[in-house]
Amino acid sequence: EGDWLGPAAPASTRVKAIRVGRRVLVQPVAALGGPGGFAESADGLLAARPKGSRAEVLLLRDRRAIDRQIVVAGCNPAMFLAADYLKRRPEEGSLLVRTMGSEAAFAALARGEAHVAGLHILDERSGESNLPYLRRNLKRLACLIVTFAAWEQGLIVAGGNPKRIRAIDDLARRDVRLLNRETGSGARRLLDRRLARAGIESKKVRGYDRSVGSHLDIAWGVREGLADAGIGVAAAAVAFGLDFVPLQEERYDLVIPTEYMDLHPALAVLLDTITSRPFRSEVEAMGGYDTREAGKVVEMNTQEQR
Repeated sequence: EGDWLGPAAPASTRVKAIRVGRRVLVQPVAALGGPGGFAESADGLLAARPKGSRAEVLLLRDRRAIDRQIVVAGCNPAMFLAADYLKRRPEEGSLLVRTMGSEAAFAALARGEAHVAGLHILDERSGESNLPYLRRNLKRLACLIVTFAAWEQGLIVAGGNPKRIRAIDDLARRDVRLLNRETGSGARRLLDRRLARAGIESKKVRGYDRSVGSHLDIAWGVREGLADAGIGVAAAAVAFGLDFVPLQEERYDLVIPTEYMDLHPALAVLLDTITSRPFRSEVEAMGGYDTREAGKVVEMNTQEQR
């Protein structure tokens, strides 16, 4: 039995059962977002419709394996690769990815619904990634902030760039259709800043109001001809054989409440994985990632947290 996360669902719905701190959370597999919503195996099946905020689950996996599972919320495509690496050490834990934008990931962490939040929120004034946002929002939550990688974010466009999209200004052209990211994502923040800097109103951009939940969704939409461009990371463009117009480099950090480090030993396995040479080499081969500072603890004066 655990706390139910999600809309009403019938009995036998495939679910994940996740221990976060002292709570057990139950969520439909389909609600994970991204590839996880289809490819992830279930921890169990709903025994009956959830009653209010509680749900009973018929487990399909060993309870100890479920307790060793950790959840990362964020939009980093390479996290699915990290999950695959952890499968090589099943006795030590496993990794579940919940796909969502940076602000949503941080909110899930603050609500106690994830062990790790992945952030890429660049502060326009200082040019610093993530720390200004965390200083404003962490408050009294003590966290470890660890660098995953730096990455390139920009415009994902069709292979060969047939529309000759070179800059944000081109998104205002009548022959260009955009596929956007959701409000609160780092990609949406970047787009809005660049449009404002160029003096372009969002209503002038065809497709501004059409949004999807991940970098991979953007790349898929462009490849399938649903849009001519979208903001995303270089790795997503490479994965779908598309072209990429870089706009800025950002740091992608992992934010981990310090109390979880002792409660969930698999977090140490995750940090060991992202700093290993084989993993870093493979991530960089995905395109657009720089892992030289992977595993670096990013210092933040906790007295500055408000």
